[in-house]
Amino acid sequence: MRDDPRARYGDERLPRYTSYPASPHFTPEVQADTYGRWLAALTADASASLYLHVPFCRSMCWYCGCHTTITRHDAPIDGYLSALRREVDLVSARLEHAPLVRHIHFGGGTPTIMAPEAFGDLVALLRSRFPISPDAEIAVEIDPRTLLPEMIAAIGSSGVSRASLGVQSFDPFVQRAIRREQSFERTADSVRSLRAAGVAGINLDLIYGLPHQTVASCIDTVRLCLEMRPDRFAVFGYAHVPTFKKHQRKIDEAALPDGPARQLQADAIAAVLLDAGYIQIGLDHYARPDDAMARALAEGTLHRNFQGYTTDPSDVLLGFGASAIGRLPQGYVQNETAIRSYAEKIGRGELPAIKGYALSSDDRLRADLIEQVMCDFAVDVGQVCREHGRSPGDFLTSLPRLQILEADGLVRIEGEVVSIPDEARILVRSVAAAFDAYLGTSGRTHSRAV
Repeated sequence: MRDDPRARYGDERLPRYTSYPASPHFTPEVQADTYGRWLAALTADASASLYLHVPFCRSMCWYCGCHTTITRHDAPIDGYLSALRREVDLVSARLEHAPLVRHIHFGGGTPTIMAPEAFGDLVALLRSRFPISPDAEIAVEIDPRTLLPEMIAAIGSSGVSRASLGVQSFDPFVQRAIRREQSFERTADSVRSLRAAGVAGINLDLIYGLPHQTVASCIDTVRLCLEMRPDRFAVFGYAHVPTFKKHQRKIDEAALPDGPARQLQADAIAAVLLDAGYIQIGLDHYARPDDAMARALAEGTLHRNFQGYTTDPSDVLLGFGASAIGRLPQGYVQNETAIRSYAEKIGRGELPAIKGYALSSDDRLRADLIEQVMCDFAVDVGQVCREHGRSPGDFLTSLPRLQILEADGLVRIEGEVVSIPDEARILVRSVAAAFDAYLGTSGRTHSRAV
């Protein structure tokens, strides 16, 4: 009897394709001097997004895959924010033409760990150094367990328009297994208070594949979340990579669901959200039909970057903070990951970039193909190839993985158009990998495809 392709491909370890090439392929050939030249070359018609990374939390969640540091004290945070503000000055000083900013995203860690007045000052600094569009989206990631009324007020007065709250699971058994105990009541109160402060957009983040998680507990969590009427959901599969994240070794691997169980959990979450009227956005997002992201999907203007799926069409992403990644027309750049090294470079007046990647013409072609597949579950390979000056026929025949996927029923190839059947959409990363010239060459373990 033939095996189930969904199970086989679902166990693959693949990039999330928030960039192409993926960050493990970044090299030290791109550092501060290259970044400085790329910044200076930006033209007056460019538009940009800003990402600010705040790598601090009060406690470590054992499932976490982020770059973050645990601190009980405010002094390290204050010192880091001083360096972060200085980096904003250093970058803006190298811009002959400051790009129009349409999106600002505060990520972490826990960005709301900073003092409320510090958050307000940081937003004010950005407004003074960059032209900010009047309708720019300002988004912040939030841990409801530590969110205080004073910070909610600062978020509202600073013009934040979207908040992403981490939930993961409301099952107490799962919460104890991942060391993140968070009540529904505390989360719902945070949502109500944020809306009262003027934050119109609410996103909730969920994770499946956690220890002791079941289909029933996933469904219960989603139903509780629906009571808060969020505009969007982000639903991620837990990436267990204890080789890179040592705190994940505290998770009992025997309690982790296997590949088929993870697929059942993902399917169950999707079914409840779709039944509630949400639109599936790409691999792992869901949005209300009137949400900007759902409209972007319908209009063919959805994009994907380091923050995941986005309505942001900007070709420039400026990353600030330790480990932050940015993109410019020439390629990618990443800052020092270690907070001490990052702050020392900033203190010397240097840009803290330590690695990156200069895009080739072939990279740009494949990046566009991968982004369209990840966003639309289909791509006209011929059209994209011609836009990049390549022969579609020669290119398609150079993709043996695509032919295997077709034989397994995971893609349809009609002329030059590649599409993914509805039942195989959960494996979109496996299809995107067909266009990845670097697949399997980084030596790094990625997360499961499902």
